[in-house]
Amino acid sequence: MDTLLQTPTGGDAWQPFLLPGKRFAPFELVQEKGGPALAVHAEQSVSILRRRFDKGLPQVRGISFSWKVDGLPDGARLGEAGKDDAPVRVLLAFDGDRSQWAGRNQRISEMSRLLTGEELPYATLMYVWANHDAPETIIANPRTDRIRKVVVDSGSTHIGRWRAHERDVRADFVRAFGEPPGPLLSVAVMTDTDNTASRLKVWYGPLRLVDLSPEPEVD
Repeated sequence: MDTLLQTPTGGDAWQPFLLPGKRFAPFELVQEKGGPALAVHAEQSVSILRRRFDKGLPQVRGISFSWKVDGLPDGARLGEAGKDDAPVRVLLAFDGDRSQWAGRNQRISEMSRLLTGEELPYATLMYVWANHDAPETIIANPRTDRIRKVVVDSGSTHIGRWRAHERDVRADFVRAFGEPPGPLLSVAVMTDTDNTASRLKVWYGPLRLVDLSPEPEVD
């Protein structure tokens, strides 16, 4: 797994993250033409595979990832509650000063803690494949503006083809949230088709996250 999903040392192992009341479709290690990949057979499900960094990575330079889908969730629209499914996502959760939040986000964070045992991260940046929105569009989550999505693939043109992306995480975060990112708390991949009751299959290829932690001093 670590050779496929490469992240800096110091974090937990990659683990499934289950959401209460949601069906989980497992991630399967498979061989594709270009090498190993993770496959998900989604069926009205939410599948998340995550790695957490307890102390947080102080700075993140960039991320590269690849994915392939055999279809899109029927009727999905990322900016609308109840329709915000996406066949593939890469999630980056960041720490920050929650005291700046409006009351609505505080309540949503408390609800998240009660349901999952974890508070809402200060800010979550997602890279997504959208049904309709143009690439580079930024979409706020319909329930909280502390989750924002950057569209990197869109529509059906590239269905069935591997798509590879390299992103400047800091630049994308600043564009999405209007401020520099804090420490990175976790990185995850996610496939969700529950809201639209859709069935599809996706693959995640190599992912590489690069940090800018200070190099140790040599005497």
